[in-house]
Amino acid sequence: MINLLTNPEFWQYLSIPVIAALIGWSTNWLAIKMTFYPLEFIGKPPLLGWQGIIPSKARKMAAKSVDATISKIGTVQEIFEQIDPKVLAAHIIYTVVPRIEEYVDELMLREYPTFWENLPASARKMVYDRVRKSTPQLVDNLVEDISDNIEDLLDIKGMVIERLARDKKLLNRIFLECGDVEFRFIINSGLYFGFLFGIIQMGVWYLYPAIWVLPLFGLLVGWATNWIALNVIFRPLHEHKVGPLRIQGLFLKRQPEVAESFCHIVTHEILTVGNIINAILEGPKGDRARNMVKKHIKPLVDETAGMGKALTQMAFGPTGFATLKNQVGEKAIAISQSSFNNPVFERDRARAVESIMVERMNALSSEEFQDLLRPCFQEDEIKLILVGAFLGLVAGVCQLVFVFGESFF
Repeated sequence: MINLLTNPEFWQYLSIPVIAALIGWSTNWLAIKMTFYPLEFIGKPPLLGWQGIIPSKARKMAAKSVDATISKIGTVQEIFEQIDPKVLAAHIIYTVVPRIEEYVDELMLREYPTFWENLPASARKMVYDRVRKSTPQLVDNLVEDISDNIEDLLDIKGMVIERLARDKKLLNRIFLECGDVEFRFIINSGLYFGFLFGIIQMGVWYLYPAIWVLPLFGLLVGWATNWIALNVIFRPLHEHKVGPLRIQGLFLKRQPEVAESFCHIVTHEILTVGNIINAILEGPKGDRARNMVKKHIKPLVDETAGMGKALTQMAFGPTGFATLKNQVGEKAIAISQSSFNNPVFERDRARAVESIMVERMNALSSEEFQDLLRPCFQEDEIKLILVGAFLGLVAGVCQLVFVFGESFF
């Protein structure tokens, strides 16, 4: 036994499965890193350098993610109903009414400072009171109008894709958090599968020590450990019972857990009330939405002017009075966009949307559910496998030369 332990050849052979395990682990680790990093291209494009596969195709990956999930688990109307238009209107009123005097003063002092400063305090108070009294009904009417037309005003798919294409770090986070268990399995499985391959490799090398054996097995380990891990994650698609065991792809087994993780990120960081309002006002149909706001706000100016409308028009001039209406509308739009900078309100509405999305996502079939994570492996998967195979080949050559002292020449 002592002679065996002191025999250099024994340790050389024993190193084969250990090195194979390290090859499997390192190539799988590198494959995961290369999938997500770096966020921006490093090197000299187009060939000398690298950018993470997900960030390099951010818009395409975001579109696939949306098609696989959001488009199947909630329509625009359903999401807006979960946010609840009545709650939105109440929040705007709650936010705006206490600051009516501030908003009116800001607008009038900017547009007509001389007129406003010379207006008697009683007249200014009358304006404040009329605006305060009219605001709740105007807001209710506006929110109801937007709710009735939400399907046309809001492009949720475009909104989410645009956000994720812009924020590559957030896009990475969705995949990394939803597939955290699977990514760790891929990396660690390289160690286990690599060691098993290494035992076979050791036996083959002992029986047939041809110069090509170690490099070839290194290549196979780098390729096969990644391929096996991917198949264990997504296959079998449906649960199979083998005795007491229930066998199914690792990712598919975690559907409830993944649904909660994915929907939490989407509702708390993308489909927030503030982002939705901004998408309505700044999106493809933003002009229509802005005109709706102005349409509902313009009567406020007429009503506030009241009996003194003729005098007001005389003071401002016909053009000035029309400008005032437009400025009030623009101010209303700005207030609408800033009224939802309230973390507590945002979280409350996010939880309301999250509940229905989680329920719908749990109801997806295995075929549909796998599409959440599968695209991030399918996109340029062959590149990752080839890189792993090449690194395994290099490691096999190094093992041949430096451990066993062989030479190709």
